[in-house]
Amino acid sequence: MVAMRVLPDVTTGDAICLPKGFVTYAGNAGIKDSSLDLSIVAGEGPCVAAGVFTQSLFAGPSVTLSRRHLADGSARALVTVSKNANVATGAPGERDAEELAELTAKVVGCARDDVVVCSTGVIGRRYPMERIRGHFASLSMPEVADFQAIARAIMTTDTRPKLASAPAGSATVMGLAKGSGMIEPDMATLLAYVFTDAEVPAPDLDAMWRRAVDATFNCLSIDTDTSTSDSAVVMASGAAGEVEPAQLEGALLAVCRSLTVQLAADGEGATKVLQVQVAGAADAAQAKRVAKTIVSSPLVKCAVHGADPNWGRVVMAIGKCWQETGISAESVRVSFGGLEVYPHQLAARDLDRLAQLMAESTVEIGVRLGDGPGEVTVWGCDLSPEYVHINAYYTT
Repeated sequence: MVAMRVLPDVTTGDAICLPKGFVTYAGNAGIKDSSLDLSIVAGEGPCVAAGVFTQSLFAGPSVTLSRRHLADGSARALVTVSKNANVATGAPGERDAEELAELTAKVVGCARDDVVVCSTGVIGRRYPMERIRGHFASLSMPEVADFQAIARAIMTTDTRPKLASAPAGSATVMGLAKGSGMIEPDMATLLAYVFTDAEVPAPDLDAMWRRAVDATFNCLSIDTDTSTSDSAVVMASGAAGEVEPAQLEGALLAVCRSLTVQLAADGEGATKVLQVQVAGAADAAQAKRVAKTIVSSPLVKCAVHGADPNWGRVVMAIGKCWQETGISAESVRVSFGGLEVYPHQLAARDLDRLAQLMAESTVEIGVRLGDGPGEVTVWGCDLSPEYVHINAYYTT
């Protein structure tokens, strides 16, 4: 068994195990304020890598550049700028992203095409390149990995860093993510990075990564708005050698699921996690469409926030899915925390119990559409006045 480096999760206190073969840097380049805003994770050697990105029509230069650089299934470094998305900045913004990759490549000691670039923050503003150039002039890569610092450096409106890890045979899978708002993924979501020291062929890692993303990050919605900069990247150093594919994929899924729940809990203004499980659908795709409609409904989210036992809002949300064939009201079952609310008619004492269930930190809604094989679990959060406050004054 290969010994694993361990650090405590700053939020939960759980042990976070670190993969071998990576070094990191986090600092302040003066992007917006004095907080950490520029970070680099680099492999000690070439890494197998894969990524999935936003499908937004306004995808930023960081996304289009990183798609190209990951096309061969390899990467050496991942650089992130936070507090500035560098989106809708035209050709100058594209040149800035290319220069950021070049600056990172020189520091790491690799080719520019081996650098993945990610950005998050305000849309419509170019990088402050003079500050970034000045910062890189004195930057050198440490010989250690501080992933907690990376998790903090990629934050924008997040209130806390998000990390998770899981064993995969002799290897370790460790991930971190950021995101609080503008979250309705249509590929990956937000910024999510996973690192492992497992040795794995590029095609296998790419397939595993896409399945893990689809079952976790793509099952998350905070506010139905898709970011222009969503990027989910996985890098494998191979330092721990080969592991069983099933073990690696299981660890990838576990880490991504943990990060997804952490993201839901830290949604902008969130006070509760909303978990919706839909079963009995015609297929998994139908189950996800219905579940996403429920978890994204403003009325459902408001009821959850106020612990209002207005279960009819879930029925309303299902009813909006009129394009779905094969769903009939007579076949639908709805429950909260195992308490059936439809078609069973609740007595007054049951409404009190429902209100108690909706006051918990995680509110679980279960829906059975019929007898089909499709099922899915999705995550979101409640809708509070704080969400409006955060986004009404985001740039000021």
